[in-house]
Amino acid sequence: MIMFRTFLIVSWLTLAGYTALVVVDHGFNLLPVFFGDMAAMAWPGQFNLDFLLFLCLSAFWTAWRNGFSAGGLALSVLAFFGGYGFLAPYLLYLSMREPDAAAILAGVNRRTTAA
Repeated sequence: MIMFRTFLIVSWLTLAGYTALVVVDHGFNLLPVFFGDMAAMAWPGQFNLDFLLFLCLSAFWTAWRNGFSAGGLALSVLAFFGGYGFLAPYLLYLSMREPDAAAILAGVNRRTTAA
């Protein structure tokens, strides 16, 4: 679990640094570029569509993991709009709170077996 946590921290810091440099150079004008690439029907748009579907999956998983509770739905909105910037810290938090990978992934949906 230490390697997983280290990966989450290093990758999140890398993303945060890269994002800061892009914002400094290009501002916050993401959406027209993101959807413009998709409308052009070229490889950058294909990548953006793939990423958009990942964001949908991440949001759905976050809501499902939390039993579609009000808190889970709020977290799913953060997952969709925050992307890896949300998911890495969330997984880091869960890795410190939950006993194993099954509990991290399944949350309230984890089956318990009778002894």
